[in-house]
Amino acid sequence: MKYLEFDTPAIKHAAVYKSNFGLSNHGLVHLDTVYWNLPVPALVEEAVFRGEGKLVNGGAFHCYTGKWTARAANDKYFVREETSEDKIDWGEYNRPMTAEKFNGLFARLQAYWQSEELFVQDLYAGAHPDYRLPVRVITDKAWSAFFAKNMLISENDLAKLKEFVPDFTIMVAPKFKCDPRIDGTLSETAIVINFAQRLAIIANSEYAGEIKKSIFTIMNYLMPLQDVMSMHCSANVSMDGKEVALFFGLSGTGKTTLSADPTRRLIGDDEHGWSDDAVFNYEAGCYAKAIRLSAEAEPEIHACTYRFGTILENVIYDPASRHIDLDDERITENTRMSYPLEFIPNAVPDKMVYAQPKNIVFLTADAQGVMPPIARLDMNQAIYHFISGYTSKIAGTELGLGIEPEITFSACFGAPFMVHHPFFYANLLRQKAERAGSRIWLVNTGWVGGKFGVGKRISIRHTRNMLNAALEGKLDNVEYRKDKLFGFNIPVHCPNVPDDVFEPSNAWGNKKEYWKKYDALVARYIENFKLFADHVPYEVQQAGPRRLRDVAE
Repeated sequence: MKYLEFDTPAIKHAAVYKSNFGLSNHGLVHLDTVYWNLPVPALVEEAVFRGEGKLVNGGAFHCYTGKWTARAANDKYFVREETSEDKIDWGEYNRPMTAEKFNGLFARLQAYWQSEELFVQDLYAGAHPDYRLPVRVITDKAWSAFFAKNMLISENDLAKLKEFVPDFTIMVAPKFKCDPRIDGTLSETAIVINFAQRLAIIANSEYAGEIKKSIFTIMNYLMPLQDVMSMHCSANVSMDGKEVALFFGLSGTGKTTLSADPTRRLIGDDEHGWSDDAVFNYEAGCYAKAIRLSAEAEPEIHACTYRFGTILENVIYDPASRHIDLDDERITENTRMSYPLEFIPNAVPDKMVYAQPKNIVFLTADAQGVMPPIARLDMNQAIYHFISGYTSKIAGTELGLGIEPEITFSACFGAPFMVHHPFFYANLLRQKAERAGSRIWLVNTGWVGGKFGVGKRISIRHTRNMLNAALEGKLDNVEYRKDKLFGFNIPVHCPNVPDDVFEPSNAWGNKKEYWKKYDALVARYIENFKLFADHVPYEVQQAGPRRLRDVAE
C-alpha cells in the first residue's frame, strides 16, 4: 500500500496508544508507520483493507494461512546460552541454535523490516498479578496483531500503556524466509527463542498458533522457576468458585469442548499456571478447532463462529454469500478459530480463581479403542501417566500428519511446549496435588469397539456425564474394579451412563483381539517410559502397567 501512498484506515491514530519504550530499543529503525496497540475494530479494518482476509457472514474475520496450516514442530529452536543452557531439556523438541546464528538471523530481520509498516501490541501473559509477563508482539501483518490482541491480556489504561516496557518480545515475520545454509535451520521456517535477550522470532509461517505456542513455551520455562506449575490444560470451576477442575490433553482430545460446560464457569481452554494461591489463565482468548463444530454438541463455541471479534483460520466459505462451511476439510482438518474468552457466556471475568484444583483430569484420545472411559489414579500412577502423556495426534495439528490418528506419548500432555525435563514438571504437579488433596482421573475421549476406522468415537454425552459425576463427587462411593493391566481403578457404575461402557472389551466383537491390542498398547507404554526411568523414583516406575503374560489369571 505504501508504495502507492494510500492512507490506511488507522494511519491518523497509529501512535495514539504508543509506548514511550519505542522500537529503536529493539534495534528496529528506519521504519515506515508503526501502528501501536490498535483496538480490535481498527485492526480488523486494517487487515481487510490490506487484503489479509475477509469479513464473513455474522462478522467474523476470515483468513487463509497458505502453506502453514499447523505448527512447524520440527522448526523450533532455543538459543544455547549460559543463563538457560543447564535448565533446558535438549532433544527432539528443544533444538539448539548458537548465539551467532541467532544474531545473524536477527540482523537480517532488522534489515528486512526497514521502511516497512509494523503493528505493535503490548500485552500480558498470565492473569495472576504476581506472575504476569509483559509481552510485546511486533509484526508486519495487521491480522497477526489482531490474533495476539485476542489471545493475550490487554492493558486498557492509556497511562500504563505509555509506560509499558516488555519483559519478552515476539517478532512475527510471516513472509521472512530463513536460509538454511546461513542460519543452520532445517528449512526456511524457524521459531527461535532466546532467553538471554528475552526475544523470540517467528519467521516464514502465517499460522497464528505459532504466536500462541511460542508464548506458552516461554511461560513453561519461566513459571516453574517461580514454583508455579505450568500446564497444557483447560480449567473450569463450580458456580460457587470453590471446585476447580483441570483438563490436561493434546489438541483434539477435548480440552476446549469439555471445559466449556454450561453448569460450570470457564477459567480458560488451553494454558494455565497453578500457584500456591490460585489457578490462572495465561491467555485472554480461546483457540479452538473449528472442524465439524455443531450448535447441538458445542453451542457456546459454535456461536462464536458468527461474531465480530472472532478469527477463522482456513475455514472454507462461499465468496458470494460469505457463509462458512465448518464441515469442509479440503484445506486442512486443523481449521481454527480465535475468540475472546468473554464470548463464552459463563467465563470467569478475571481469568483466574483463588482456589486449588479438587479434580485433575488427564484426557487421552485412545485410537486403539482399548482404554477404559474413565479411571481413578493414585498419585504414583498419576505421575506415571503424566510423564507418559499417552494419546493420539489428531490429523492436521502438526504439519505432515495424515488422516489416521497417530499413537504418541507426549510428556506432560504437551511435550512440544515443555522446556524443562518432564520430571521437573511432574514433581511440581505432585507437590501441588498432594497439598490440595486433588483427585486424579484418566479419561478416554478416543475410540471404543475397535481402533480408528473400525470402532467409533466415544459418546461425548457419556464422557460429560462421567466427568460431571467425578467432579460432583458422585464417583467417590461407587464400586470400582481394578484394571488387569494398568492396575488403576475403574468405576462399575455411574449415573446416566450404561454399565457396559465401563468394560471396553464389551464393545469388541472379538475379545481375544481386544486383549491382544490392549497388551500391545501396554508394551508401547513400557518401551516409552524407558526414556525417563533414570530420572524417576522406583515407586513411580512400579506404578506402570504389566504385560498380559506377567499378570496372574
